[in-house]
Amino acid sequence: MPQGKPPQVPDDGLTTRQRRRSNVLAVHTGTGKGKSTAAFGMALRAWHVGWPIAVFQFVKSPKWRVGEEAAFQALGCSGVGGSVTWHKMGEGWSWIKKPAGEDHAANAAEGWAQVKRDLLAERYAFYVLDEFTYPIHWGWIDVHDVVDTLKSRGGTQHVVITGRYAAPELIAAADLVTEMGKVKHPMDEGRKGQAGIEW
Repeated sequence: MPQGKPPQVPDDGLTTRQRRRSNVLAVHTGTGKGKSTAAFGMALRAWHVGWPIAVFQFVKSPKWRVGEEAAFQALGCSGVGGSVTWHKMGEGWSWIKKPAGEDHAANAAEGWAQVKRDLLAERYAFYVLDEFTYPIHWGWIDVHDVVDTLKSRGGTQHVVITGRYAAPELIAAADLVTEMGKVKHPMDEGRKGQAGIEW
């Protein structure tokens, strides 16, 4: 798309401006690093233009100190851009191993129920559903409910979903899909995550 020009324009009766103001559903998936980082980069742009933002982290422990959360809290209180609301529903996990216990599933279900309430109320303009593909992949949240809810959301509410194993139905419903591919990772050499790099 040179100079931001789409390769084709649909014959849908909409103006360029109307298409520019359409809801966007983005999915960042794949085995590579950077899915959440890219989503938070989009959220920074949303904050800059003054949109209210909600972040839902589906499998991150409330005890974890996440750099993006601290940065967005400071930005949200700055009085410059949009407001930022942050939710954590998880207890800590690894993508290598599914967390045990029904509490995790209940937390994820309640998180999704809150997202649905917020979408219905058109409470935010930009939503980050971080690591949301996992509760869908594990069967804790019904992918058809997710797709139906997101397709029918009103107003101009943009949503970005991150995580490995994005369901085909979710990918089909999305407007923007990016697959992060791993070429190399320090973990391959036995190195664990580092402050400032992973969180």
